[in-house]
Amino acid sequence: MLPLGLPDTVREALLAPLVDHHCDAVRRDELSRAQYELLIGGGVPAPPGTTHFDTPVGVAVRRWCAPVLDLPPHAPPAVYLARRAELGAAEANGRLLRAAGVAAFLVDTGTEDDDLLPAAEMARQGGAAADEIVRVEQVEHDVAEMACSSADYLEGLAEELAARAAGAVGLSTVAGHLHGLDFDAARPSRGSVIAAAGRRLADPKEPLADPVALRHLLWTAVDVARERGLPLQLHAGAGPDAGHAAPHRTDPALLTGFLRALQPAGVPVILLHCYPFHRQAAHLAAAYPHVHVDVGRALTRTGAGAWRVVDELLELAPFHKQLFGSGCSGVAETAHLGAVAFRRALGRALMERLEAGEWSAADAARVAYMIGSGNARRVYRL
Repeated sequence: MLPLGLPDTVREALLAPLVDHHCDAVRRDELSRAQYELLIGGGVPAPPGTTHFDTPVGVAVRRWCAPVLDLPPHAPPAVYLARRAELGAAEANGRLLRAAGVAAFLVDTGTEDDDLLPAAEMARQGGAAADEIVRVEQVEHDVAEMACSSADYLEGLAEELAARAAGAVGLSTVAGHLHGLDFDAARPSRGSVIAAAGRRLADPKEPLADPVALRHLLWTAVDVARERGLPLQLHAGAGPDAGHAAPHRTDPALLTGFLRALQPAGVPVILLHCYPFHRQAAHLAAAYPHVHVDVGRALTRTGAGAWRVVDELLELAPFHKQLFGSGCSGVAETAHLGAVAFRRALGRALMERLEAGEWSAADAARVAYMIGSGNARRVYRL
């Protein structure tokens, strides 16, 4: 799996247990082929007559996940799915989560669905620890459905965010995917927030898209994060899960004003996914002391080219600002693939530096430990 010729100390560091600082829950139920393909395709159906197995993710499933289920590498899709069904969801999930070699899963609770494994069960099946990352938009949605007035909404939002944050290790937001990252960085005025709350309560079941209400939610989350000493994960980058925002509006460089405004609060920010804007994210991590970066799901989605993404991060972002996240979502295969892609990509990028004589083996091993687990343990206070 790792490049030949890596020093033993570097190989051991790359294969050490990881802290998966950003993953979603996985499905506990049996899946049809159509359901499975929708999940590995990021929620976007394949065009008629095609399959999501003809993507970097689909090929990686057949290459790296098939052996975990006792199949030869590159097993045909029908054979793979039949074997998965034969084992059952619980057994397949357990095998794939354990194969990831993760010591702790930090699970984003952004989707309420009885068919998803709760964090504790995901940890049990994966033989790991687990903690919760609170999705602030989910909290807002719950509050909006219960509030009777703008005053109730605003008071309830602050109280409910604080209550749920009490048992979590971080907060996350998908504001960029709902609206775009080109929002006004300033905290909105009280009057504009009250007006936005009224608009929100007129249709509380819809996803939050009002820019003023989103900004208020973000700044309320910042207040809670500062009080609790929690980091804030911020989704960025294009992709099939980028929601309503046009791809160019998910460029993390658009966050520069918000990151500057946030710096005095001392709240760590982790830019998630970021691809294809990972170089901009790496620059922000280098420019601002409270900003970190994780390309997460991009490594799985870029397949054999994932090492180029990691290589560019190593060129630009401080090593203590980079974290590992599988971007796991929906199926346990994505947890395993995220770990495989990370280890292989980082291993190749480190090997090039070792062969060029730019790094020592001790430096390479230290950086591998930092990115794989050490940085996450420090940022999330694990």
